[in-house]
Amino acid sequence: MDRPVVRDLIPIERVWTRLEAVEEGLRRATTSSDPFLTRIAQHLLAAGGKRYRPLLAQVAAELGARPGDGPVAAGVAVELVHLGSLYHDDVIDQADSRRGVVSVNADWSNTVAILAGDFLLARASETAAPLGVEAVALLARTYGDLCEGQIGELQLTGDTAQGREGYERVIRLKTASLIRTSARLGAMAGGASSEQTEAASRWAHEVGMAFQITDDVLDLVATEEFLGKPAGSDIGEGTFTLPVLFALEGPDGDEVRRLLAGGRPYPPGAVERVIELARSRGHVDRALEVAREHTAAASAALAGLPPGPVAEVLRTLGEYLISRVEEARH
Repeated sequence: MDRPVVRDLIPIERVWTRLEAVEEGLRRATTSSDPFLTRIAQHLLAAGGKRYRPLLAQVAAELGARPGDGPVAAGVAVELVHLGSLYHDDVIDQADSRRGVVSVNADWSNTVAILAGDFLLARASETAAPLGVEAVALLARTYGDLCEGQIGELQLTGDTAQGREGYERVIRLKTASLIRTSARLGAMAGGASSEQTEAASRWAHEVGMAFQITDDVLDLVATEEFLGKPAGSDIGEGTFTLPVLFALEGPDGDEVRRLLAGGRPYPPGAVERVIELARSRGHVDRALEVAREHTAAASAALAGLPPGPVAEVLRTLGEYLISRVEEARH
């Protein structure tokens, strides 16, 4: 989420102030005594990013009576985990670009990207340490989830029979887990009650599912400029997202299977035809309906929070995920 949008959505001034502090914290945490490692570790940081996860941590912290500086550390830690996982993902996917810039593995090497990713993950644990053992354990469990999700995705690569169940298990582990942790860690750091922390965690899990579904839809409907990577890259990598899986189950399923039967790399024409079928036959809209179901479940979870600006901001953040797809389509 870009900064102007954050500024529009967040009326709580101290949340915005802490987000600025998160940026400075990220720069400090990614600075090494080795200038080369600093350059590599800050490569994606300098490219920008939505900072959605640190934002959730700062908003959830407002549920407590003592936000203080703890939520800043929580925001820095979850973003470092996210960045480290991106470095590793780009090696696995052999990606050439990320956030509109050349990926670390393409610009330097796989070895450098893996080591820099490990460095970022180590700094995440170091940053979270002052928040207590529970916070560090939560981050460790979450990174374990990310690894399980990545392994699951690798096993399902090119599998046209995986179905919605396989897809949802992967995104629950690979995406929703860290978004849930972002809100949970922020609430914990802010001193929220256990009931409020659980409600924020349930909300974030559902929003995390919607986040990935809408991101996958964007891969089919948005421009390369909007995405910061080539459109349709998921299909090209053999990662079949919800609209494609729905297309496989639909009347054009046999054609989609034939187009994806040859193995990677798929011909550009085959990828374009799969995208066309997913868009023209309503499968993109059907996937968006699933995302809306998750945002509705997220809104229902907010019943466990006291009414007020924090709950309203969280509700708006969930709705934003759908609106960004609509923006990209028009």
